[in-house]
Amino acid sequence: MRTITAVVASVGLLAGAAHAKEYSHQKYFEHYEGTKTCLKCHEKEATTFFHSQHYQWLGQAPQIVNSHGEKLGKLNTINDFCTNPQSNWIGLVRNSRGEVLTKGCSQCHAGLGALPQAKISQAQLENIDCLICHASGYQRDLYQNPDGSWSWKPVLWKNQEGMDSVSKRIGLPTRTNCLRCHAGSGGGPNFKRGDLEYALADTDKAFDVHMGSDGANLQCTDCHAGEDHRVRGRGSDLSGTDDPAKPLSCDDANCHGAAPHKAEVLNFHAQRVYCTTCHVPVFAKQDATDMVRDWSKPSYNAELDKWSATITMGKDVVPVYAWYNGTTWEQLPGQPVKRLAGGAVGMMMPQGDRNDPKARIFPFKLHRAKMPVLDGKNFIIPIVVEEFFANGNIDEAVKHAALDTYGVKDAHYTWTDTERYMGIFHEVTPAAKALACLDCHAPGGRLDWKALGYAGDPILAHLQPAHTVK
Repeated sequence: MRTITAVVASVGLLAGAAHAKEYSHQKYFEHYEGTKTCLKCHEKEATTFFHSQHYQWLGQAPQIVNSHGEKLGKLNTINDFCTNPQSNWIGLVRNSRGEVLTKGCSQCHAGLGALPQAKISQAQLENIDCLICHASGYQRDLYQNPDGSWSWKPVLWKNQEGMDSVSKRIGLPTRTNCLRCHAGSGGGPNFKRGDLEYALADTDKAFDVHMGSDGANLQCTDCHAGEDHRVRGRGSDLSGTDDPAKPLSCDDANCHGAAPHKAEVLNFHAQRVYCTTCHVPVFAKQDATDMVRDWSKPSYNAELDKWSATITMGKDVVPVYAWYNGTTWEQLPGQPVKRLAGGAVGMMMPQGDRNDPKARIFPFKLHRAKMPVLDGKNFIIPIVVEEFFANGNIDEAVKHAALDTYGVKDAHYTWTDTERYMGIFHEVTPAAKALACLDCHAPGGRLDWKALGYAGDPILAHLQPAHTVK
């Protein structure tokens, strides 16, 4: 990251109006010939990116309490949205009308189509798509090669003049660059995360004080950029992390600090209540988000001629609140399911309770789903969602995944409820719109005190005689 920043600054990316039509890399090469053009100067940077979680889709997982030192990430875990990319990696899936329904999970991988490998090679370095993050105006699409394989290529790959122009518009990733994948994951706009909407690309401080153009106008990299393509920060439901030694937090000394309020009572709260608990009263403020995804009930959309799970959407969603100490228990593939008190399988469960000095109350999107469990082994099974979108045969999609994942032919399975806790960290409102005392400390307030380990509202313990409070 430092090297890239130095290059950007040195060639005048942020130059004044007199140089507004110049781009940072227009003097460094004549014709763009794919990633090998970038490697002529940036092989070191490509090497660091190769080892990053954004390319490998695997990373160190010390915050997953049952990882046992194994690297974890999208490639070797199961989620309850698109489930797992291995069997859904790349290729065109069409409906009965011949229209393209999906192009595979690699659409949001910063590569050109090949699966990431553990061992570095020239072919793997040339598979990195530098422009997807670093070039303004760059677009790509999926094309079939003469040998039948698939590759992501710039839409201008046959227009050398246009390609040369776009490839020289190099800079640090903008919100638009980041949101093209992070806002569109899970099958649609804001489906997955709930607090990362396309609106954040160009919004105001009423929507998000950090990213609003009339507010702090921060880019994603202002908070998340680390060194050597290591991205800082980890949501509660992310398996791996690029830089576990440098966690990202609102109360970091470089951000708001441990005592950000003028009122000491609020700073006292901040010791046990995380910032976004009060400062993100609702999420999914523009685009609805996926709250329940029932894979056991295929749903057909006649207009799109496409099958999907039965999905329940939510807008202006009030978070669920739970204690969280920065670590998570994850339901991993090949491990018997662990059921919660209500019978559901906890896919991602934040750790900590009120007696844990490292835990604070955090806001979460609680995503519920229905997923298949392999009979006899009690393993969660992913789903080959790409073929299911076209034909609606969920049984075939589950059995195909069971064979790919566990080597089990003609698998027998049962459906089970699942729960996933997803931390809410974006769409921070102005202070005047944050939660007030009575939002939590009034009858019928938003906090479930018993679920948080209290007999009742703890403020009452300070207001009533001790013998009247259990």
